[in-house]
This record gives sequence, structure tokens and C-alpha cells, in this order.
Amino acid sequence: MDTGRIIVTGGAGFIGSALIWALNSRGIDDIVVVDRLHADEKWKNLAPLHFADYVDADDFEEAILGSPQRYGDARTIFHLGACSSTTEPDAAYLMRNNFEYTKHIAAWALERDARFLYASSGATYGAREAGLSEDIPLDELRPLNMYGYSKHLFDQYAQRKGWLDRITGLKYFNVFGPNEQHKGDMRSVAHKAFGQIRDRGVVRLFRSYRPDYADGEQERDFIYVKDAVDMTLHLAQNGAMGIYNIGSGTAHTWLELVRPIFSALRVPERIEFIDMPASMRDKYQYSTRAEIDHLRASGYTKPVTPLATAVTDYVSNYLRDDRRLDPTAVLVS
Repeated sequence: MDTGRIIVTGGAGFIGSALIWALNSRGIDDIVVVDRLHADEKWKNLAPLHFADYVDADDFEEAILGSPQRYGDARTIFHLGACSSTTEPDAAYLMRNNFEYTKHIAAWALERDARFLYASSGATYGAREAGLSEDIPLDELRPLNMYGYSKHLFDQYAQRKGWLDRITGLKYFNVFGPNEQHKGDMRSVAHKAFGQIRDRGVVRLFRSYRPDYADGEQERDFIYVKDAVDMTLHLAQNGAMGIYNIGSGTAHTWLELVRPIFSALRVPERIEFIDMPASMRDKYQYSTRAEIDHLRASGYTKPVTPLATAVTDYVSNYLRDDRRLDPTAVLVS
């Protein structure tokens, strides 16, 4: 990545802007940001960052289809732009935005022998609650929502085309951290819980409807965005091809996620359990954990930031003062 321009689609978004922050922190700024800026405040993620150019996502697609040499100096493409709403009802929009767009960029990158990494999703595993490994044949996976299916469909397409030995898919699990403010209802529970605790002194969690899980003991593989982008850059730099889980490798409970927020804000712990909407109960997963053996086998040896440490950093350095990731910022330890 030290030679040649880098393109980051979704570069103003959550993981995309965090990736640019990580690149800037490594002294890299020859970056083209590709995104769609709407009426939200996603643009604030870009303000502290350093990059060479910004291009609208539709203009970029038109350029690579009509004038393929226009961005021919790009040597690495991180395709992180997508509709990430798990409740998006417009299947045609998801197919166009998440599947067709990815096909176009992947084919363009491969024609130029450029490094191509793209965001898949842990949602492609569907209702499975154990053994979430990249070794599961793709045709055996059954995503639970259209978002997950749109991601899964490209994984399958890339496999049929024989591309997976030349590109890298990134199955991000429950990523949380700074620069997610614009995501609305798709914000992490960490972000939502902070707002509830700050404003009302209490956090509300769904109660459990299974006897083997107590209230608040439902589990997720939470991964701090700083770790997620570090893993992503490792795979880019080390030429790892195929599909990789991007997670912590550990399942943590919702209680383990929210308790450090109370501590960081120095307020008494108050947790209420509320009814889960009936429409969610049959589809709700009670445990997810990414198996990260493939990531470790690629040479990634860094320890994952402990959940309590990550949450404390998130609250103390970003949420409390509504700050974005800034490569020049001095953080509270």
C-alpha cells in the first residue's frame, strides 16, 4: 500500500472512515474517498482526515465503466461502501447497491491487477449460533435478511468466477466504535446505551425468551472498530486471499458491553429488561462468535482489545464529547 493510490469506497462511513484514519496514522494519505453524502452528518467523519480526492459513488461507477483508465493509478481498493441496514425492505435497491456495484468494482480492479478487498458480513451466517467458520461451504449458508443475502450473493458470485484466490472478503461481525453516529437505528448497542445512560441514567435491554440464557446474558462477538481496521490492513498488506472473519473470536454478553459505560460515566448501574417485539423473537440469535483461526493463520498475532478497555476508550475519547477519529488527536489513556 506504500506504492500507488488507494481507493476507499464508503470512505465517509463508519468502517471506511476508520480505515482512512488508520492509514493516515501510518503516514498514508494518497487516498481517493468514494461515497454518497446525503442529509446526515456523515461528512463530519471526513473532516479530520487526510486524502487526495473525493468522488461521488455514482460518478465513480460511471467512470470505471465508461473510462476504465481514469483511476488506473490505484493499486489497492477497499470496497466498504454499501447499504448496511439489516431492516432495509427494498430488495431491488440492495441488489443494485450491494451486489451489482461490487461486481463492477471487483471486475475493474482485477482487470488492472489491483489489490481488491471488500466488506462481506457476519450476517451471511444466518441463524447459526456456533461454528461460524469460513470453512462452511457458502451454499450451506442461509442469511436471515435481505442485507445479509446481498452480501452472501457476491461471496457466491466471486467463488463461481474463481476470484476468491485473487481478492479478499471481510466478514465483519458486531463492529462498534467512533464514527458511527450517522447510522441512525443501525448504530451499535454501545452507542445507543451511552445515550440512554447519559440522558436517563438507565439502559434498557431485551429480556431473554430462552431458559438457557438469563436476561442480558445473550452473547455477541463485539469487535472494536480500531481492531477491525487493523485486521483489514493486515490482510491487505500480507496478500491474504479468500474470505476472512473479522471479529474478536470471543462471545460477550450485553451486560459485559454496557457495564463499562456506567463505569466510564461514573454513574450507578441501572439496567432494565424490556419485552422484545414479537416479530423478532423467532429470528433472534442468542449467541454469535467469529472463529478467527484463518485470520491468525495469516500471521495476525496482535491481541484483540479487551471489551471493557474498548468501551472505555470509546466513551472517554469519543462519545462523551462527540468526537470523530482524528489521526492527530491526543487520547486519554
